[in-house]
Amino acid sequence: MDTAGHPEATARRGLELTPFRGLRYDPDRVGSLAAVTSPPYDVVVRPDGLHHLESLDPHNIVRLILPQAATPDVRNEQAAETLRRWRSEGVLTTDPEPGLYVYEQRAGDGTLQRGVIGALLVSDPAEQAVLPHEDVMPHVVADRAGLMRATSANLEPLLLTYRGDRSTAATADLVERTAQQPPLLSTTTEDGYGHRLWSVTDPADVARVQTDLARHQALIADGHHRWATYRRLRAEHASPGPWDHGLVLLVDTARYPLRVRAIHRLLHGLPVADALASLDGLFRVRRLDVPLAGAMEALADTARAGNAFVLAGDGAFHLVDRPDPDLLARTVPADRPAAWRTLDATVLHATLLGHVWHIPEDDPSRIAYIHDTAATVAKAQRDGGTAVLMHPVREEVVRDLARQGVTMPRKSTSFGPKPASGLVLRVLDA
Repeated sequence: MDTAGHPEATARRGLELTPFRGLRYDPDRVGSLAAVTSPPYDVVVRPDGLHHLESLDPHNIVRLILPQAATPDVRNEQAAETLRRWRSEGVLTTDPEPGLYVYEQRAGDGTLQRGVIGALLVSDPAEQAVLPHEDVMPHVVADRAGLMRATSANLEPLLLTYRGDRSTAATADLVERTAQQPPLLSTTTEDGYGHRLWSVTDPADVARVQTDLARHQALIADGHHRWATYRRLRAEHASPGPWDHGLVLLVDTARYPLRVRAIHRLLHGLPVADALASLDGLFRVRRLDVPLAGAMEALADTARAGNAFVLAGDGAFHLVDRPDPDLLARTVPADRPAAWRTLDATVLHATLLGHVWHIPEDDPSRIAYIHDTAATVAKAQRDGGTAVLMHPVREEVVRDLARQGVTMPRKSTSFGPKPASGLVLRVLDA
């Protein structure tokens, strides 16, 4: 899958990857490596998933990436104190040599992904080294920035993709050769994914990877808010310095194509009956007397013909499609490419949230963004809200819009598999 897809001739600057001394759990000080890992912070379903992860092991990484306290300042200081304590107690230890890290994820369904973890130079957007494809929410960037300032650490890598070719043959060869060696760590997490990590410290190997990647651009597959946070923190600190770089996983999608999934919405305080009543005369609505899997199949079939969503939360599923063209003309901005104007996420945010339901897209008290389909429905039923289930955007649409420099509405896509949090951290004092 060509998720980056940008002609290399347009790049003003390539990727500048730097080795670092990884901070990792000492396997002898925790119950198991699987028990201290977590999905990325924005994938954890709170509070259910958060409480589950906290109960797996007192040292689970979720206590750092999602600290729980009454105020942001207290949460961030709590995470900083936890990180200091775990380091002083030897729960987390720093690798003796700086290196890049080869990371592998494997699942029983045949999924295999390998990439390189390193500290990437945080470039200016005009340099086009790292290309976003989604908008971000300012309050989330502020939240992540506060946490990174307090801990002086990059607690989890974001996921970047690039399109390898003959110019990256040395990196591809190094990744494959390294994966045949005994790993630094190996574990299998609850979701059935196997994770292995290796350190690459030989200066010649590191230099070859750096030379290869310097010719390429990358697309942010997962971690737009963390990348925006890296940019904010770099601007706040003197350069050169450790804040010039941020922790990333780079995956060559020519060898390891990623999957694209949807991110669903949970609308707080909007009962399904009210949401449906507001659509009268504006969209076609059909009740689906099928289980969740059948509802998602119907959504996939309908989405081929145009904008479509499934609403849930009242014990049934409701297929919503065929928006009124005049409504779209009044509500969807006309100054963007047609591919952007016809996105489901665009119609959801500009038309449904903005003009029909009057829900601010950046108000966490009114809207939540959840990756797991069943969890979104369950929370809507429990809370009396409305789940808006989305169909994934096509890979080529993401690629083409990024080529044009057009960002999609926030939380439009979920690329995967995502790196597990907790396998390797980067502290800025190492």
